[in-house]
Amino acid sequence: MSEILQKHLGFAPWVDPRTRRLPGVIPVDENDWLVRDDAFAKQMELREKLITERTQAVHRLYTGCRPAADELYRWIMRLLPAHGYEMGEMIRRPDGGTVRADPEQPLLTLGRLVAEDLCLMVPGEGDEHILGGAILCFPAGWTLEQKFMRPMMRIHKPVEKYTEDIGKRVQRLLDGIRPGIGMMRGTAHHSNAPLHNPRTEEQGRAPEGPLPYIRVERQCLFRLPETGAVVFSIHTSVIREEDLNPEQKAALQEFPIREAA
Repeated sequence: MSEILQKHLGFAPWVDPRTRRLPGVIPVDENDWLVRDDAFAKQMELREKLITERTQAVHRLYTGCRPAADELYRWIMRLLPAHGYEMGEMIRRPDGGTVRADPEQPLLTLGRLVAEDLCLMVPGEGDEHILGGAILCFPAGWTLEQKFMRPMMRIHKPVEKYTEDIGKRVQRLLDGIRPGIGMMRGTAHHSNAPLHNPRTEEQGRAPEGPLPYIRVERQCLFRLPETGAVVFSIHTSVIREEDLNPEQKAALQEFPIREAA
């Protein structure tokens, strides 16, 4: 079971009618992108441990995607001071942790600085984008190894609701994102899994035992203006239902979320 829990949920996708159903996207500004909540310090501690001890499992970067990773590094570094980071050769996070600024390891460095997992989607040989790079510490029942360098439809193959029609709509969304304003969507499901929950497609995501938590992913999409790559970020929250606020509890009764591991 997860030992890192939020006590307050800043974003509940089942509350807003715009985010309840696929693709369920709403605009988001870069200033509202990065999240620092009451679980930030513990999440960052786990991220550091995973990046140090399981680097190959949480980080991949295709050579052709390196310019996009460099651009993302510069962009997020520009945003950090407004979020309480003390910048320098050694960057001090708001929770007190320090990280060496290392542009030679752009995704690994960013993974130690922000709570969001960061995926870079770049054009593939066909019409679909492929996953060309990622720092992924908190997968919800999938592995970076199986998704790396795969196109969108192949990435979502095990997801029953991700039909060919949905896939085309998502690809149009990716194609239509313009620099300057991003798009945000969310997913939520009952869970008993830890934050770091890699599972292969063969293992599946069938739940076993009680599901005491609600796992929420706040997913954002931005276009990098120089390289044109699309950044797909995932901020993960895990919370007990009793810790939801009254509005979130009431909406959950009206719009139940699915169950998954």
